Amino acid sequence: MRSIAMRAATAVLLTSTPSLAAYNLVKEYSGQDFFSGWDFYGNYDNLTSGDVNWVDQTNATQSKLAYVNDAGHAIIKVDNTTFVPYNYKRDSVRITTQEYFPIGTVLVFDATHLPYGCSVWPSFWTKGENWPIGGEVDVIEAVNLMTYNQMALHTQDGCTQPSSVTQTGATGNTNCSADAGCTVAEKQPNSFGASFASAGGGVWATQIDSSGIFIWFWTRDSVPSSVSNAGDSIDPSSWGTPSAAYPSSSCNISEFFTPQQLVIDITLCGNWAGVASVYQSTGCGTGDASVNASSCYLDNVINDGSKYADAYFEISYIKAFSLSSPLVASASGGSTVYVSATASASGSGSSSGTSGSGSSGSNAGMPKAQVDAVGYVAFVGATALAAFSWMLL
Repeated sequence: MRSIAMRAATAVLLTSTPSLAAYNLVKEYSGQDFFSGWDFYGNYDNLTSGDVNWVDQTNATQSKLAYVNDAGHAIIKVDNTTFVPYNYKRDSVRITTQEYFPIGTVLVFDATHLPYGCSVWPSFWTKGENWPIGGEVDVIEAVNLMTYNQMALHTQDGCTQPSSVTQTGATGNTNCSADAGCTVAEKQPNSFGASFASAGGGVWATQIDSSGIFIWFWTRDSVPSSVSNAGDSIDPSSWGTPSAAYPSSSCNISEFFTPQQLVIDITLCGNWAGVASVYQSTGCGTGDASVNASSCYLDNVINDGSKYADAYFEISYIKAFSLSSPLVASASGGSTVYVSATASASGSGSSSGTSGSGSSGSNAGMPKAQVDAVGYVAFVGATALAAFSWMLL
């Protein structure tokens, strides 16, 4: 019989590495049906103080800001044709899935192009329904002319990344409840910007599991066949060391994360890309001593949109593999309950009303935790603050 010390050591080891198990395909967003199952925000950016209007689905379709191209890839973009007068915002897109994916899920995101350019702030991320209670996972996020992707977790107090962890990326901060979250910078080449596009894009896989949260990135010529050929199931056991690792040994995933909703958005300037020091340090306004809080907007957003020729996602597919079916959220006696999407679709179980991030959903006005690299605090809307205060009562 093993000693108590040996059992404890084994437990730590098991919770410090990705869980090795096969996950079954439960949802795929691809081809002509890519935008089925997403809600469009339909409001100005009241979440990160960005200089955009996130349009509704009708306007996104009519303006060709969200569509499927001839290659069968989803395009999500910033308006790059319209003249925008001073003191107005430029149109863009923010979409959220109507379904939530439980702990015990692997997400695969395949893209050939990511938005980039001065003032551009794109992200692919996940969040719990009652943000910030349910946690946040930033899979893809960068600003302006950054040459690398940054990953992060955002949680309530008590979740950290260990000071020593097995990953290929570089940790910037270990406290996940800090304004910046617990950030990891990608060290592999071609993870963002022009180099990502010229390399043919790449693939991210994110495992959200009781053993921890782990994110892998592969540039196009190094995507494992177990990922590119994944059909009805996927198994992370052969993927090696992840880019970012957040083992449950220092963050109880089941405590800090609820089922996660997927989000794709592009904003402009705002309280990361538009901060004067960040704007300059990430390749914009270089050498201009007069750069200030208005420079990002004045240099890019207004007038013609030609500067946004590269401000678009081109997504081949997003797949979700889970140990159980995806969920929809509904209210029951003042509490949130999650119902199997399969059961809901068949008419069984509780109400299937979702609380997606359309302007009429319960998440309208719930801000995403964001902060720039030098510690500027993200804008938090009054709705989120009120909700958070109520949850603490």
